[in-house]
Amino acid sequence: MRDVQQIKQRFGIIGNSEALNRAIDVAVQVAPTDLSVLITGESGTGKEVFPQIVHQHSARKHGAYIAVNCGAIPEGTIDSELFGHEKGSFTGALSDRKGYFEEANGGTIFLDEIGELPLATQVRLLRVLETGEFIRVGSSKIIKTDVRVVAATNVNLEQAIADAKFREDLFYRLNSVPIIIPPLRERVEDVYLLFRKFSADFADRYRMPPIRLDDEARMLLEKYRWPGNIRQLKNITEQISVIEEQRLLTAEVLRRYLPSHAGEHLPAIVEAEKGKNHDFSNEREILYKVLFDMRRDMNDLKKLVLDMLQHGGDLSLHGDNARIIRKLYDNEGELLKPTAAPAAASTGFSPHQHDENEIEDTEEFIEESLSLEDKEIELIEKALEKHGGKRKNAASELGISERTLYRKIKEYGIRG
Repeated sequence: MRDVQQIKQRFGIIGNSEALNRAIDVAVQVAPTDLSVLITGESGTGKEVFPQIVHQHSARKHGAYIAVNCGAIPEGTIDSELFGHEKGSFTGALSDRKGYFEEANGGTIFLDEIGELPLATQVRLLRVLETGEFIRVGSSKIIKTDVRVVAATNVNLEQAIADAKFREDLFYRLNSVPIIIPPLRERVEDVYLLFRKFSADFADRYRMPPIRLDDEARMLLEKYRWPGNIRQLKNITEQISVIEEQRLLTAEVLRRYLPSHAGEHLPAIVEAEKGKNHDFSNEREILYKVLFDMRRDMNDLKKLVLDMLQHGGDLSLHGDNARIIRKLYDNEGELLKPTAAPAAASTGFSPHQHDENEIEDTEEFIEESLSLEDKEIELIEKALEKHGGKRKNAASELGISERTLYRKIKEYGIRG
């Protein structure tokens, strides 16, 4: 632990979380070897410090240390940047040029954002890792190099492999020793320490008193998820240091500087496949629900009538029968009036209390068409009639777009 604390002081690392200490310890342990190292972590977690720890604690510490951001170099020139080129090999190649691997011979090269490398460049890099050999762009001469490679990424390389964007053999070659940098939300005990460090630094830079937090503001600071990690915390601390006149911050003031990310805790909405008609899909689901509810009600009515016939017209008001009648009173007031409920409950239900037309209506309703197309036409006609033929209002009533309504009117030949 004493060595870890000394390393933190030397490289300006703030924090005491167990995961952070573990990452530092792994970096120190692997440094004396020549194994490739792959550093993974979210953007803004401070991955760029760990290659320096590896280099400074290795036998190569007196050699060159070159850091390369692979995502910042255009695809057409990255081979030239990494491996060099010969004069005249491409337009603008006015002279021979050494690449980073040649310049870093005997030292360490840090390849940041390794997941952004083009597939052709990945093949060249794999050859360097396996044989220590490469060829300049536009040349046929093999050049040897002795370079320690440390790579870093904030993307899931295993998923990139599945998507055919990253070579599997290169991944295993780079991932000889993995170092995982924890996100700031998993280092809650370090958030306030980092805030105080940044606050003191900006106070010195801008020659003003450091900002401080009351207890409620500190709780808010530590509870926030920090999707941008340490980089975001540093930027927000600098904003507050410059803008706020009061140096003691309350939670209300701090909250104005924290972007809202409440949506991260909500269930994810699965997007429909591209090319699907979203309006029709939603309308179809509504129609299916209506049809299924109608079918369930018809089955309940059949059961009720069958029970009446089996008992000679007397109906038991217990169990399922009571449930069905209550449902009819709640949802189908036109079939059975609510005022008749107490009498039915006390004297028993008899089919002779209603004329035969009601039974015949039920039979006719059972034979009603359940065609999805017929129901669509019926709903559209009713909506148009209700709104006097105004398609915009009818579309709003149906929960679909006016364009979709126009298409269906034309498709079904609906008039009026």
